[in-house]
Order: sequence, then structure tokens, then C-alpha cells
Amino acid sequence: MEWISVIVLIVFGLALLLVEMIFVPGTTVVGILGTACAVFGVYLSFDYFGRETGLVITGVTLVVSFITIVWAFRSKAWEKFSLKTSVDSKFNEHQADGLQMGQIGKSISSLKPIGKAEFEQGIFEVRTQGAFLEENKAVRIVKVEGNKIIVAPNE
Repeated sequence: MEWISVIVLIVFGLALLLVEMIFVPGTTVVGILGTACAVFGVYLSFDYFGRETGLVITGVTLVVSFITIVWAFRSKAWEKFSLKTSVDSKFNEHQADGLQMGQIGKSISSLKPIGKAEFEQGIFEVRTQGAFLEENKAVRIVKVEGNKIIVAPNE
């Protein structure tokens, strides 16, 4: 029974370390738990079987660990599970489409200097040129720079 508990702890610890390297990179609970299981399995081998057998099991565990790590890096096993696509779009990329300079709208929040304003096309995040503007005031679009909509009070 002692052999089974030692082997199970060491194999389970090495499996958790492999999972740590491939699936959950970084130092996490999985890696710490795997290390603890493997070390506890080696400790039990010393406790159950004595110094000589404990040293042999420690050596075998270190060699198997090294071979597993080398195999994991050479086979590029993590690439099978890695994300290969990327997101190229931006949030609110076409937010200012349809808005024109000189268009009149109404602030629906206070602009300090950034807030919300409503135009014919909908509600947009706008900014003033540094001035404070209360809500429910008429605003005019002064400039549209990409996603930035610059407004001024319409007086």
C-alpha cells in the first residue's frame, strides 16, 4: 500500500506540474499543489522505505520531471491549445459615422468636459474644449476626430 501511495502522489504531482506548464501558465495553485504532492510523495518514500530507497525515488522523480519538461517544450504541446486568432477591431470604431460639423444636439449629462449628448443618429460620448456644460443644453459639433466628438455650446 505504501508503494501505491508514493507513486500516486508523485505521478499526480508531476501531472499537475505538466498541467501548470501547458494549460495554466504562471505560478498558480495548480503548480503549487503539484509541487507539494510530488515533494510529499518523495518525503513518504524516505519515511516508508528508508534513506537508500528514498534517494533512488528522488533521483527517478527528478529525471522523470526533467524528461517531461524537455518533452513539453520540444513537442510544443501548448501550441495545440493556444489561441491562434486575434481581435483587430476596436470598440466604437464607427461611433462618429454620420455626424457632421455644425450639427446641433442636446447634452443629456453634464459635460465636465466629457459627457453624453443626443443627436439625430443617437446618443454619443462627447467632449467640450475644456469648458463645463450643464445637461439639457444645446450643443454644436465643432470637430470630429476619429472617435472623438468635440462640441461647444450652441448660443
